[in-house]
Amino acid sequence: MKIALFGASGGTGTLLTNRCFASGHQVSALLRSPDIFPLREKVDVIYGDACDPHAVLETVRGADVVLSALGARSLGKEDVLERGVPNIVAAMQQTGVHRIIALGSAGALPDSLKKQPFYRRWIVQKILYNTLLRWPVASQIAQYATLSATDLDWTIVMPPMLRNTTARGRYRIDGEALPRNGSSISREDVADFMMQQLTDSQWIRKGVYISL
Repeated sequence: MKIALFGASGGTGTLLTNRCFASGHQVSALLRSPDIFPLREKVDVIYGDACDPHAVLETVRGADVVLSALGARSLGKEDVLERGVPNIVAAMQQTGVHRIIALGSAGALPDSLKKQPFYRRWIVQKILYNTLLRWPVASQIAQYATLSATDLDWTIVMPPMLRNTTARGRYRIDGEALPRNGSSISREDVADFMMQQLTDSQWIRKGVYISL
């Protein structure tokens, strides 16, 4: 396949890039700083960022599938998803690309914590989602709202805290809410699951929670 990859230079994006190459796929990647991207010689580089609709269109053009690992890189208000995802959607609609697999967050939907014990729901919602992670969660809510309102074949993979640890190769998935007591997962496991969605139709037009 030819894959348009957004967020390639991030922690999960780099893992996705490597997995695309290992599977024999061609990758076009939108990069703000291609000179420091370690895999720049292997990808079709488009210079720019997701807030530039022309650069996004050039990245998507000719692709079979879009993979997005875009997300906030700080706890502040960044608006990357609020501005970038509508550009990706517009580019896909313009070029006729239908499939997108996006990295989301367990905090994207209001009922994401319904399977957690009460004390955990209170701590995560009141202390994390409403305060410390206020802006990143707001961006994830916006991404979900944007993609779910389209007629694209979207899948949003929604993990809790991402860790830079070795993949375990086993995890829980749930289409309704974050699995009970799910608090973290390896980026490698998430990247592997996202790659599986390239040929799996089970979660098309759905969000799916994933956790250890």
